[in-house]
Amino acid sequence: MKNYLKIAAAATLLAACQSNENELANKNSQKAETVMKTEDNFKYVAEQFADLRVLRYKVQDFDQLSLEQKELLYYLYEAALSGRDIYYDQNYKYNLVIRKTLEALLSTESHDSQSEDFKKLEIYAKRVWFSNGIHHHYNNDKFIPECSQEFFTHVLGHVDDSKLPLQAGQTKADFINFITPLIFDEKIAAKKVSLDSKQDLVKSSAVNFYEGVTQKEAMDFYAAQAKAANTNQNPMYGLNSKLTKENGKLVEKVWKVGGMYSASVEKIVYWLEKAVTVAENENQKAALQALIKFYQTGSLVDFDTYNIAWVKDTESAIDVVNGYIEVYDDPLGKKGSFESVVSVKDFEASKRIATIGENAQWFEDNSPILPQHKKQNVKGISAKVINAVIESGGSAPSTPIGINLPNNEWIRETHGSKSVNLGNIVEAYDQASGGSSVDEFYYNDEIKTRVKNYASLADKLHTDMHEVIGHASGQIEKGIGQPHETLKNYASALEEGRADLVALYYLLDPKLVDLGVMPSLDYGKSAYDEYITKGLIVQLSRIKLGKDIEEAHMRNRKMIAAWAFEKGAKDNVIEKKSENGKTFYVVNDYNKLRALFGELLREIQRIKSQGDYKAGHNLIENYGVKIDQALHKEVLERYAKLNIAPYAGFIQPKLVPVIENGKITNVNIEYPEDFKTQMLEYGKEYSLLPAYN
Repeated sequence: MKNYLKIAAAATLLAACQSNENELANKNSQKAETVMKTEDNFKYVAEQFADLRVLRYKVQDFDQLSLEQKELLYYLYEAALSGRDIYYDQNYKYNLVIRKTLEALLSTESHDSQSEDFKKLEIYAKRVWFSNGIHHHYNNDKFIPECSQEFFTHVLGHVDDSKLPLQAGQTKADFINFITPLIFDEKIAAKKVSLDSKQDLVKSSAVNFYEGVTQKEAMDFYAAQAKAANTNQNPMYGLNSKLTKENGKLVEKVWKVGGMYSASVEKIVYWLEKAVTVAENENQKAALQALIKFYQTGSLVDFDTYNIAWVKDTESAIDVVNGYIEVYDDPLGKKGSFESVVSVKDFEASKRIATIGENAQWFEDNSPILPQHKKQNVKGISAKVINAVIESGGSAPSTPIGINLPNNEWIRETHGSKSVNLGNIVEAYDQASGGSSVDEFYYNDEIKTRVKNYASLADKLHTDMHEVIGHASGQIEKGIGQPHETLKNYASALEEGRADLVALYYLLDPKLVDLGVMPSLDYGKSAYDEYITKGLIVQLSRIKLGKDIEEAHMRNRKMIAAWAFEKGAKDNVIEKKSENGKTFYVVNDYNKLRALFGELLREIQRIKSQGDYKAGHNLIENYGVKIDQALHKEVLERYAKLNIAPYAGFIQPKLVPVIENGKITNVNIEYPEDFKTQMLEYGKEYSLLPAYN
């Protein structure tokens, strides 16, 4: 489970439009006009195009690591990038064909390369790389090149046939006729993930998790597996496979060695096996070996075994997430998207988050949720701040700022979980921030000053509480299935909302001051100011006018803020103000708002604990989906004047081994500065899957 602070801005997240975006960047230019540098002259902002900013991050003290640690990081780095193709194909079955075609186009010398149309085509390619496919990484809509279709076919016609992903016997003319509508026809694969409950979610989604299957058939198929097992310790059925029909029967194509995506998986295993030889300790070694076994067998029981072993490894400085993890990209919430995050622990920064984790039982005992839904013995919450070294798949270029895993509920309740805050990612966002949108969207000087002075730490604490306490809190009643089975397409939004509410509830609690992790309650107030303003106003800048909210994290923020606004109306807890044609939402009573957050937290925990689909549906649909169109239009106009790209992601560091006499004697780290160059390099070195799978 992830907290997207920026996921576009820190994952953007919490951000939902980070309040400290670079106002000097020109949204319509390929290169940012201003690059933000620290005292050591490290450039954090690389470029800006479309609605995206590309940033860079540093790995502090990399040179101080031992050779064995560097070697381990290098092997995990290679394993991470070896799965990159998988995520493209999961997002849409023709993404690899399109990406390989674009890479061939941009790698071919052309007299058209200086034309405006070619520059537009290049921006389209960058958007595809950024989103790991032809659909926007956050709103899931298909995006179309701004160059003409005629220009595209013209330049494609000049590319050598050997560079194009032609099928056997296919002529270039036939290939052009095949690929052009995939890219330019807005009706083909229009939505990557559809959460419109009025439609068949499987048929209306372009993700490559199902083929020839209806939503009902898929749900019945996995419900039968859970029923047959008759246990509360089920694996997450369907997590690592594509569900198709063969000869009229449902068949799972498992992502494993010898199965679907085998070429990539074999390479992942190859590098993981090397990592085992330099593991830091026995627990880490056991976890890596269990992960290898899972990739070899494809058994989800083996995946659970791996997760349990991974949770036990709390002493290692180096850690890795590698696998089919988050289910946000599946409209049914079952299929895990490939991702990897390789990291090194930041020991000093981990003290804050560790303090929160050490007090997990106090937070659970004092939670406003119903007594029967509280854990009597909170287990195994390990928490730390990490420095990312490489991210891939669903974690790159757009990245989370916080992660809490594993996602299987019974493992979390029985064995615990691990929570991390990606410290150097958060630092990069902070360093890249230039001006601020605070002056535009916050009501008065008092609120603006509070947000500017306190929001940075408040955001970090929100992430800590969200991941360490939020996702790890509460328990399901006996006999109730996994949330992704009972709450279906609303499970992700409700879970993210539950974790947000835990964080919000305690951010105004003196306990955080007593623990020494928060200087005063002013930080909590700034968090409330931000959450309401972003949930009801700022995040609307990411949505096209006339559209509903569909992304899970955005739905949860809108749901919480809108519910609190409505329920607190009698006491004027949150006041809607309008001045000079601008709308603001102002918190008038922070303590009453905290009480409302606690009330909603209790209800969402009840919904999860009891598998109350109807109540979950009503919360999300009534408060998290629909947008006031007049307000939406206003927000888009106000935000456009700031010239702020609402989403951000990263160029990844590069690890380069020094090899002497067949042995690694050192590993150097480099920080590439050009997004296009890195993407073309990845396309050349890590294209492990065929274009058609």
